[in-house]
Amino acid sequence: MIANIPDVRVTLDGTDLTGTLQEDVAAVDGRIRKRLISLSISEKRGESADQLDIVLSDADGRLALPKTGAVLTVHLGWKQGSDVVVGLVDKGSFKVDEVTHSGPPDTITIRARSVDFTTDLKTRREKGWHGTTLGAIVGEVAKHHGLKPSCAPALASIAVKSKAQSRESDLAFLRRLGREQDAVATIKRGRLILSPIGKATTPAGRALPALTINRHDGDTHNFSRQKRDDVPGVSATWHDRKGGKRETVTAGKVDGAKKLSRVYGSESDASAAATAAHSRSQREPVSLDLSLALGRPDISPEQKTTVAGYRTEIDAVAWIVDEVTHQLGDRGYLTKVNLKTSSTQIL
Repeated sequence: MIANIPDVRVTLDGTDLTGTLQEDVAAVDGRIRKRLISLSISEKRGESADQLDIVLSDADGRLALPKTGAVLTVHLGWKQGSDVVVGLVDKGSFKVDEVTHSGPPDTITIRARSVDFTTDLKTRREKGWHGTTLGAIVGEVAKHHGLKPSCAPALASIAVKSKAQSRESDLAFLRRLGREQDAVATIKRGRLILSPIGKATTPAGRALPALTINRHDGDTHNFSRQKRDDVPGVSATWHDRKGGKRETVTAGKVDGAKKLSRVYGSESDASAAATAAHSRSQREPVSLDLSLALGRPDISPEQKTTVAGYRTEIDAVAWIVDEVTHQLGDRGYLTKVNLKTSSTQIL
């Protein structure tokens, strides 16, 4: 049997740091350890920025502190092994936003977040959108910020008669439009993406491969199911300009319906928002946390997942990856996965 040996490649503003990370460093107590103490990447579904944390030994005082704003790229995987897929997987680029030095023993901690979330997409602005479509809005916003647009075909043709972007950033505005359609807006690898919740696609718009995790792949698991709120229906109000009054549309049952606070500009907008909110309310809060003994760099948020070897009720759920954390350190390379139910099923 071939020993499982993890592998990592890191660059800082284009300079390869891999050799530095693999250096042996003599600690104050005389022990020899690798320069890289730990590396952790947290990838989150939808609207959150991915995060990179690196802890390095500076016991010999030879390391330079990286500047905030510097860009780190990380490839993670396995150098060899009989139970793993050998090779490196590109885990993206991250911009340094925090550096600390502490000791003894002297260590440097670097925290960085995905480059895509550090643009002026978060700058608030005023704009009116009239007689357009979701696809066209995604395209215009992406072009304005130097990104490539990726709007799901099912969403691209949806008409937008009139929308006001009032003191909202472009990203916040797109997320609001997404919530009205039960979709999510995010940025990955230079692409501005708008896709339906639970539709697993790559940044380029291609379907992500389905994932299977067997119980013998993991160390521990934690399954949780909570009581779903009783929301028989959701109502949304819209302003009828011709009639000069407000009207209401409901998704689900009218009796006991929850009412959305926003007043929409058209019946179609109100109907879409009510339908999306009702769909979200029907998703039972079910989750499964897994700790995998051997890291899986190929796992990404939004992947549809099947699990096997647990209880029948757990194996039967249609899962989707909500968050994945890759950890490289003294215990080797581990992956922690948080799964959420991808449908409205009731267990």
